[in-house]
Amino acid sequence: MHSGTHSGGKSNAHKALVAFHRTELDVILRVYGRRVAEGEWRDYAIDHMTDRAIFSIFRRASEMPLYKVEKVPALARKQGAYRVVATGGTILKRGHDLAQVLKILDRPKLKLVSG
Repeated sequence: MHSGTHSGGKSNAHKALVAFHRTELDVILRVYGRRVAEGEWRDYAIDHMTDRAIFSIFRRASEMPLYKVEKVPALARKQGAYRVVATGGTILKRGHDLAQVLKILDRPKLKLVSG
């Protein structure tokens, strides 16, 4: 006799993935595009997982990402679903508004001025 539940041949491998919505990608790509035009960034990758979506930003494709823009829906009611994480894992900024969180990446760089 067989006891237990029958899954009908389906596995748990088909769990819903977290993804960036089109409007979220537009906001991210606007900041990314400016930094590419400045020659700072050259590549990106998007990962969708069951608990988060990650937009990784690279100076060169062969390196570790400089920054990761993460969407973690489980944190939406707490610290906010969005955060920017630096290479070492340090969270630079987090919040509920993606555009506000991304301002940390859009800061002007300091330039040396000769006098």
